[in-house]
Amino acid sequence: MGFCVGLIKVLIVFLNTLFLLVGLLIAVGTAVLFADPTYAVSVVQDTNNYYIGLSILLVIGLILVIVAFLGCCGAFKESQCLLVTFFIFLLVVVVSEIAAGAWAFHNKDKLSDVIRQTVKHTVQEEYSVYPTRTAAFDGVQKMLKCCGAEGPNDWAASRFNNVERSNALDLTISRLNPVYKVPQSCCSTDDMNVCNNVRSLGIVTSITAVPNGIYSKGCLEKLIDTISEYSIYFIAVGGSIVVLELFGLIFSLVLCCAIRRKDDDYKS
Repeated sequence: MGFCVGLIKVLIVFLNTLFLLVGLLIAVGTAVLFADPTYAVSVVQDTNNYYIGLSILLVIGLILVIVAFLGCCGAFKESQCLLVTFFIFLLVVVVSEIAAGAWAFHNKDKLSDVIRQTVKHTVQEEYSVYPTRTAAFDGVQKMLKCCGAEGPNDWAASRFNNVERSNALDLTISRLNPVYKVPQSCCSTDDMNVCNNVRSLGIVTSITAVPNGIYSKGCLEKLIDTISEYSIYFIAVGGSIVVLELFGLIFSLVLCCAIRRKDDDYKS
């Protein structure tokens, strides 16, 4: 009996050490995004919702840290009160994570639509206007080797080329620049002289052919494909964390029952 209780205590401490590391990782990562939102703000248009989301993540990270502390203390002191509190907090976290995962899976098509709208809006309205989003989208174009939302032609109707879009229905071909530029991050060559020579495109010619030295594919589909490709890793990590948390729930109940039985035997 004593060996089993000791083993369960060791397992609970081990699991809570992992919870502590995950909680700290979430909290530190969230703090970094608060301090430097350059990359993440390129994926959202509403900065208020962005910071609300970061605040929720920060709270989750702090709760995991508190859960880890309660679990370790409850196991070391063999305190039923601390173990029950640990169980309740951890159960809330597990239910919240499962609910969030179910919501994300159910709304994955809507999330794709949000990404599409955001990328197009960034290209047409925000690039060269907001420095953080400009730097972020430059990074996306270089990393994914793409240009514009659906292709280089998107830059013809952008504020980057001094095109005002006060009304989408009011935008006609006559308002577009006959010759327009694409950002340097659209260049597929590291030679800046070559890059600057091919950055100026004509609307008519660019529709049929994109000159060598410029990425011809748009970033929209590449970005969605990249997110879909790496989502399996996020799902695997999230699923692993939930499984570990379920083991934490089970071990805390078993230890709590063992402590109660031990106390009853001592009293009798």
